[in-house]
Amino acid sequence: MGRLQLSLIMSANERSRPILDGTLKPDGIELICTAAHPSEIFWRQLHFKEFDVSEMSLSSLLMAIANGNRDWVGLPIFTSRRFFHTAAWVRVASGIQAPGDLKGKRVGVPEYQQTAALWSRGVLKHEFGVEPADLEWWMERAEERSHGGATGFRPPAGIRFNRIPADQSIGSMLVDGRLDATLLYLSEPNLVDRSRVSLEGNPAFRLLFADPRAEGRRYYQKTGIFPINHGMVVRRSIYEQHPWVALNLFNAFRQAKDSVAARMRELVSTHVELGLLGPDAVSALRVDPYPYGVQANLHVLETLAAYSCEQGLTPRVVQLDELFAPSTLDL
Repeated sequence: MGRLQLSLIMSANERSRPILDGTLKPDGIELICTAAHPSEIFWRQLHFKEFDVSEMSLSSLLMAIANGNRDWVGLPIFTSRRFFHTAAWVRVASGIQAPGDLKGKRVGVPEYQQTAALWSRGVLKHEFGVEPADLEWWMERAEERSHGGATGFRPPAGIRFNRIPADQSIGSMLVDGRLDATLLYLSEPNLVDRSRVSLEGNPAFRLLFADPRAEGRRYYQKTGIFPINHGMVVRRSIYEQHPWVALNLFNAFRQAKDSVAARMRELVSTHVELGLLGPDAVSALRVDPYPYGVQANLHVLETLAAYSCEQGLTPRVVQLDELFAPSTLDL
């Protein structure tokens, strides 16, 4: 019996590279792989369902499931994490010195529903007392090119929501002084996001947090949360016909990640032997900052689902057994 051929699209990262380049193959599956920018991946999948397996915005998956969409089954393979609130940019002339100063300001966001924005609003509210309703929101993506155009997004009640005109962008509005800040800034070329202005190195702009790494450490030490951005999904019709694909894909991605981590530890060992790195580096590298599985990420996932409901993106708190394949729930 031949391998089950499935198409896959995802963004390239070191943990998944052995899957993308074909070095590691899931048992019983032949993957036809495409690499692309996440903004484009989610738009293509949510609107057109082009691929059998893909990276997926967790916020969009929560919204789709809550609204009755049955196209996808989630796999707890978490390809992207970041302290997203530390990536906010502000105009120096706006006078914003601290998160609390965002109140009453005009703030850009590529897409209101995207997971990075969901996490950032949650952190602003629970860590700094800044509610979504305290800001004036400007969203860059047009409905036909947005994730929300496929998930039924409507601006939550009680917020000041605007769409950036099609001939403008977050970048151009920041430069012109019509925005004071942006919660997230995406300027890499892709089919969805329009901003191309570089903010880095421009004295007119600075990050909201002067030391993003220090703020990330503070938040992690306080909450234990390293925010998850993206997971993976498989087409439900394929999963229902071949339920074994869920664990086979999960095991392959986990093996790929573990092989990369083992190689990194091998490379670092020479630096330890030479005294260029202390012995603590070896024990630190045994900690996996990117754990896969539902149980290993229970607090993070439950927090994200709660934030989605709290912010009016989902009408209820979506349960994790609604999101992920049953065979993966105990992992």
